[in-house]
Amino acid sequence: MKDRELDSLDKKLIQLLTKDGRMPAGKLAEYLKITPPTVRSRIEALVSSGILRVSGLVNALKAKELTVALVGICLETQKELDQKIDEISKLSRINWAAVVTGRFDIIVEVVTSDGMGGLYRFLTEDLPRVGGIRSSESFMVMKAKRKWILLPEMAEKPRNDTLPG
Repeated sequence: MKDRELDSLDKKLIQLLTKDGRMPAGKLAEYLKITPPTVRSRIEALVSSGILRVSGLVNALKAKELTVALVGICLETQKELDQKIDEISKLSRINWAAVVTGRFDIIVEVVTSDGMGGLYRFLTEDLPRVGGIRSSESFMVMKAKRKWILLPEMAEKPRNDTLPG
């Protein structure tokens, strides 16, 4: 996947898709004053380059079964920072992870469908399995604006402690 610069047409196309990811190619073409095949090829190029992903998003604060928290993580050493963010970002309750400046090394957004219990399991089971964590601090999201997220894998199926996996 090669990085590429977005031109003004790419940016306008992405802006329209951000407002309505289901907008038909014909309508996008009208707005952009180009042909529908050009729209489709542009979208395909953006998707295949890894710049764009069209997906359904959930308003986490309107979906009452979801709990959202931010967790600041301090590592024991920064030597393995790239490896640790890779490992942490693959945990099932993680929506996104970022290496940051400031008092934390990594900040993650945790989304659970089993309330505080899900956050507790993340902090006491999932995160310690990664290893190399010196400390963490969690912040429950009480209210947010413009907060659309991907539905996390953990929310797709109910938790059942008696079944493996």
